[in-house]
Order: sequence, then C-alpha cells, then structure tokens
Amino acid sequence: QVRLVESGGGSVQAGESLRLSCVASGITFKLYAMNWYRQAPGKERELVARISSVNLTYYADSVKGRFTISRDNAESTAYLQMNSLKPEDAAVYLCKAGNSLDFWGQGTQVTVST
Repeated sequence: QVRLVESGGGSVQAGESLRLSCVASGITFKLYAMNWYRQAPGKERELVARISSVNLTYYADSVKGRFTISRDNAESTAYLQMNSLKPEDAAVYLCKAGNSLDFWGQGTQVTVST
C-alpha cells in the first residue's frame, strides 16, 4: 500500500519560514520524482517545486529564491524549505510521487498572516 504523509505546515507571519516533509512508503522512493503542489481556496492546484530521481529541480517563478526542495532517499522523504513566506503562499500543500503512476498525499495547511 502506497502512502505519502505530509507534515510541517502551520500558521506563521509573513517573512517567517516553514519546512514541509513528505514521507513515502510502499514505493521505491529513489525512482520517483517528488513534487510539491499547493491549492488555495477557489484556485487551481499549482506545481510549486519538483525534484527528479537524479536531483534535477524545478521551481515555479513565484517561489524561486525563497523555496528549496530536497530529498533524502535513505529516509524516503522529500522536503520543502519555505523562507520569506508571503500571504499569497497560504494554501494546502500536497506532495506527489510521480513515475509511471502518480501518488498523492493528503496535504498540510500553511497559513501566512501579515
């Protein structure tokens, strides 16, 4: 059974930082690209960052220079370090493991106040 569990969300003030984690089980983690998406109320889900199985990274323009995605294959965990958070970063953050099949976590809430 495949399971992805996100954690690390919370409520912060603008300018502060959070580190999200996504722990995977039931997959050969090192073979999967790991993705962080976010979805705010009334908005479409958007890709925030991706790290491939060979550690190539992609960031949405809105988070470049502020967010860093990383992975620890030994721990089957992907991370999203989020610095200089803005109110517009508030959303539910979800991780996705992508290969021939995609698997999603349930998400973790990030709230950013001014």
